[in-house]
Amino acid sequence: MAGTKKGGQLAAQTNKNKYGADFYAKIGQKGGKLGHTGGFFANRELARIAGSRGGRISRRKKIN
Repeated sequence: MAGTKKGGQLAAQTNKNKYGADFYAKIGQKGGKLGHTGGFFANRELARIAGSRGGRISRRKKIN
């Protein structure tokens, strides 16, 4: 059942039974603590420039 929705649910239940009901909260917390770059918030000016560049790119097709 690997790769199916039901298989994923069964695997999640197995992990919760083995390691506790807060298993996914714990691994998410570990990942959050490891991050130290701060993302775009660390450099607001860079975020502003990147956002403006992305906003100028149109995803609509040009009509002849």
